[in-house]
Amino acid sequence: FIVTKADGAAITEFTGSLLIKGEPDGSSFPNGSLRMTNAARGYTAWDPTSPAYVMHTDNGATLMIPSVFLSWTGEALDKKIPLMRSNAAMNKAAQKVLSLMGETDIATVNSSCGAEQEYFLIDAGLAAARPDLMLAGRSLFGAAPAKGQQFDDHYFAAIPERVQVFMQALEDKLYRLGIPAKTHHNEVAPGQFEIAPYFESANVASDHQQMLMTLLKITAKQHGFVCLLHEKPFAGVNGSGKHVNWSVGNATQGNLLDPGKTPNDNLNFLLFCGAVIRGVHLYGPLLRAVIASASNDHRLGANEAPPAILSVYLGDQLEKLFMDIKEGNIGELLSGGMMDIGLAEILKFERDPGDRNRTSPFAFTGNRFEFRAVGSSASVSGPLVAMNTMLADSLDWIADKLAPALQSSATPTEAVFSVLQDLMIEHGNVVFGGDGYSSEWHRAAVEERGLKNIPTTADALPVLLSEDIQGLFERTGVLSPKEVTSRYEVYAEQYILSIEVEAKLVVDMATTMIYPAAVNYLSTLTETLSAAKALSITLDSGVATRIATTANAMMAEVDKLSAALEAHDFASTEDHMKYCADTLCGLMLAVREQADLLETLVDVQLWPLPKYYEMLFMR
Repeated sequence: FIVTKADGAAITEFTGSLLIKGEPDGSSFPNGSLRMTNAARGYTAWDPTSPAYVMHTDNGATLMIPSVFLSWTGEALDKKIPLMRSNAAMNKAAQKVLSLMGETDIATVNSSCGAEQEYFLIDAGLAAARPDLMLAGRSLFGAAPAKGQQFDDHYFAAIPERVQVFMQALEDKLYRLGIPAKTHHNEVAPGQFEIAPYFESANVASDHQQMLMTLLKITAKQHGFVCLLHEKPFAGVNGSGKHVNWSVGNATQGNLLDPGKTPNDNLNFLLFCGAVIRGVHLYGPLLRAVIASASNDHRLGANEAPPAILSVYLGDQLEKLFMDIKEGNIGELLSGGMMDIGLAEILKFERDPGDRNRTSPFAFTGNRFEFRAVGSSASVSGPLVAMNTMLADSLDWIADKLAPALQSSATPTEAVFSVLQDLMIEHGNVVFGGDGYSSEWHRAAVEERGLKNIPTTADALPVLLSEDIQGLFERTGVLSPKEVTSRYEVYAEQYILSIEVEAKLVVDMATTMIYPAAVNYLSTLTETLSAAKALSITLDSGVATRIATTANAMMAEVDKLSAALEAHDFASTEDHMKYCADTLCGLMLAVREQADLLETLVDVQLWPLPKYYEMLFMR
């Protein structure tokens, strides 16, 4: 902010014009061909709806001003512009529906977000000895330890003292920056933890979530840890997600996703909940695309995270109600009743009308939907943009159906139920309350319900190029086809580069660290065996033989992977992604299988990498 005056004096000055418009380079970062070196002008503009803050570090204080970022030609280069546009589109559609329902005093409808952030903490010294953790964020090698999470004893265990000190320091930083954190606790895997913030408007929550991830890494470093936000840093234990709790509402009608005590009478709720059901059914592939990444592919579909099939869980009460509406026969509303455990010391309390389904990727949890499939390292903006946009589209559809239904029906209830009956007949297949992990669901979802199972990012991202999705964003005014295509290009490039970096790391670590350790130990063993034989002492040579066989097998797989990395002639970006998913990932796993077997054979003193039990349990 230093400005030189005419007399040579310098003062600190920051003018309103600089706040309104800045001009950074728009080409020196992934932009999906929206900017080039010869067409590089970009603009920043202040977002007054998100609070500015001062970030204090050892290097001093820095004023951070939330801003949008766009090109000279007007395209969005950031995640904030689409998020704000999607909220505006959702508000516009919501206003139409609420007006049709007879509401008169209608405040601006906003989406809200509370994102539960999972993460791993490992000792910084151990992380520094692992090139894979430092460069890829996950362990590319590592044999399973004798103890992992099979005892299920970490979630409710006491938080380690060193971690508690870290958490307290983190919360102090968060509160100083105006980020309201609600809880922190252990997670399921050893070394895994979670912090959950309070609900905020989606735009502010997105900014705060980015700050939270930054502060996790900064604070961890200050306490001798490394914070891993990768979705699957360790094989064999749970990965990390970011559960995005999402709702919509305003100051006059309240939370429009709160069913109240009698959801069958809460017509606004039924319409908005129905709009979500339709949105997930129509645009499930979009929701899968916005959570797609090389890292999240390792997590989705495992028995720790939701499957890659997008379905909606409503809970017993609401599922029955919506199915009754579909059948045109409204039955008695289910109630949770009172919980009485038979102890005089424990007060009775009201039980929820439905259980909680942790296998569902998109679950209703009382007064909001929880999108559980989002990865721990992801920005929440992409999922929020998709959810707001699909809701806007569905509310527009409902408004078009509701207007004539209200004219031809005797009561608003009759009109609403008529619209929702049509909606459920067409889109009710997406509602599922069972076990999302089961193989039977994976079969039935695709074969009987017509839902999409999209297992990898290579399968998911091309949906962004489809006419349906580009039309959705263009119709709602959230993103132009050119802007959507640019995001496909950026995400596809990130996916390809992530896997190629990991593949190169696998080759390098196997060749320069693991193979030499195996050969070194093999040399020691053969010398010992020869010396014993000279003394007529019989020793088992089986370990030496297995090491030699396994080391040779590993290097044979390394050669295959090295050769595969030389391929560069692809007809399309989609073909390149499929090659990474179908070829490189499989070859990396083949190298790892042999390397992890070597880890169980080689002298622990000679093994060059910190082991899983050290990283997961030494805190």
